[in-house]
Amino acid sequence: MNGSQGTPGQRARRLAAIPLAILSLAACGGEGPAIEARPQTITFAVAPSPGLNEATATVSAVASSSLPVTYSSTTPSVCSVDETTGAVTATASGTCTVAADQAGDTHYAPAPQVTQDVTFVLADELAFSPPPTLSQYDLATVQATDLFGLPVSYTRSTPSTCSVDGSTGLVSALSAGDCTIVASAGGLTATQTIAIAAPSGPTVPGAPSGVTATAGNTPDTVTLRISAIVAGGGPITAYSVSSSPPGIAASGPTLPIAISCPSSCAGFRFSATATNAVGTGPPSAVVDVLTAYQVVATFHEPDTQPNDSIFVGSFTLDASTGEVSELLGRLSESMTGGSIPYPHDSMTWLSLDHQLSSVPVTLGGVNGLLVTTFLLDTVDTLSSNPTFGGTDGWAPGSGMGLHFGYPGANPGNAYVRIFVDPADPLAALAQAQIDKLAYADCTPGGMMGASCMTGTTVAGYGTLGTMSGYPVSQVTTRP
Repeated sequence: MNGSQGTPGQRARRLAAIPLAILSLAACGGEGPAIEARPQTITFAVAPSPGLNEATATVSAVASSSLPVTYSSTTPSVCSVDETTGAVTATASGTCTVAADQAGDTHYAPAPQVTQDVTFVLADELAFSPPPTLSQYDLATVQATDLFGLPVSYTRSTPSTCSVDGSTGLVSALSAGDCTIVASAGGLTATQTIAIAAPSGPTVPGAPSGVTATAGNTPDTVTLRISAIVAGGGPITAYSVSSSPPGIAASGPTLPIAISCPSSCAGFRFSATATNAVGTGPPSAVVDVLTAYQVVATFHEPDTQPNDSIFVGSFTLDASTGEVSELLGRLSESMTGGSIPYPHDSMTWLSLDHQLSSVPVTLGGVNGLLVTTFLLDTVDTLSSNPTFGGTDGWAPGSGMGLHFGYPGANPGNAYVRIFVDPADPLAALAQAQIDKLAYADCTPGGMMGASCMTGTTVAGYGTLGTMSGYPVSQVTTRP
């Protein structure tokens, strides 16, 4: 832990937070990790030199103890780093600084942190995917991708032959001829020309493809979109939607289609058809209602103010099945950083990209899910030893805050647990739901000796976090 953090009184409270089992081991001559620990050092191999627009590289470091080294980025605005492999991914041009750490074990003390700089030079590019095949009256979607992930907008420079949705890239073929679409992102532009053929047919429209359904902007509504359709040689006059199981229907002359549910849209899936002067075509595939959400969970840390432990992430909710997937994001380490708090902080942030648990619960009268995402692709985080109150190796509030495998090697895992109400994910959380939020950080920047930093409540898990940290809020929004 950085010795510059906190007053003497705060440091004393941190010492008091270390489980008594550890202090007892030290008093009895046990193998506490700070007792007669051997020194160790870390050495980097030669830094990689990525070329122009090469956004990936790999760094390598070894510890003199032969224990595994962990990596982190101290420049998250420029790059991210895989903690175990040293694989570096740049998100902007500049100097990426990679830190290497080794937390030590019962024989070795933690190694002094070392860093290595990797320089990336990225020139932004905007490029189209191959153009679709279109006949008059058809619909298809064009796609342009910005190298830096900037949002792309679309216009058309040939208004007599086509139109395009500025945000989705959905092109309507108005007449035969060349259709030119212009994509814009930041200060870049790119063009794509599509040859629109004369209409064939007449037949009924084909089945809509690329159908997606997302939660609407108001409760109990769904928005259905179509990415492409063969119109059958004539204008499409109507789109219709039906649900599975039956009971919900909607129709309209244009896209997207707004669907209103009598009570709740949860548990329903949807398909679409198109109609022209000849008739109605076959239905599309049935799709689930999938919606992306963003989430920020805050854990107050009395001893590291003004820095708190904060999780900034995202997830996808399948309202048709009530399942949450792809919970991932970043967790701040409040014992790092300076005197400027989030969001302008300089804390170290961990990438939690492995959703490994989703547990149904009823909290505050609401049926929801406690969803947990991990730093490593394993749940091994906190001690599973019953002597220290351990259970399954990660359950919040268990293991007395000791790292998994204590007194052996620390795998250096971390996790965050959030609450999701599938029926209303944007609803403010009740206190009973906040009480079940949790985090644990057993990486070098979140350790106090052999104890991990944790955040829990007495009401939710029978104990406060190891430095008295506890959850105070969770805010969920739509992107």
